[in-house]
Amino acid sequence: MKRTVLCSILAFSLLSFAPAANPVKLTWETLRDVTFKKKWYPDEAVYMLYPTFGPAVQKVKGKEVSITGYILPIDLDANMYVLSAFPYSACFFCGGAGPESVMALKFKKNPRKFKTDERLTFKGTLALNADDIYQMNYVLENAEVAD
Repeated sequence: MKRTVLCSILAFSLLSFAPAANPVKLTWETLRDVTFKKKWYPDEAVYMLYPTFGPAVQKVKGKEVSITGYILPIDLDANMYVLSAFPYSACFFCGGAGPESVMALKFKKNPRKFKTDERLTFKGTLALNADDIYQMNYVLENAEVAD
């Protein structure tokens, strides 16, 4: 009995020091597994694109992921940034790409200031957004620059 308890304590101790699982390496190609249809939003009196996320995207929903892209500042004073598959000159906001090519960054801690088109890899938890028209379809929660 004593040996069993000792082995259990030892096993638990070793497990508590096990390294955390590596984030899933996410690509912009994977994030293209989404379709959009126009939907009327009466509160805003506008049609907007409503996403239906495909199986490849659903598979990584809620998982810790890492993804590389270009930084686009939204509000420097509020430290609000978007990560884009493309540089500013070809990004979604400039009409050169679709909404699946951008991701909101919701930082774990107050980040440093980033420069437009700075190319970085971030890690965090992927959230999918279909209903809040004031947010991006993809949101990286607890985002931080990957080492």
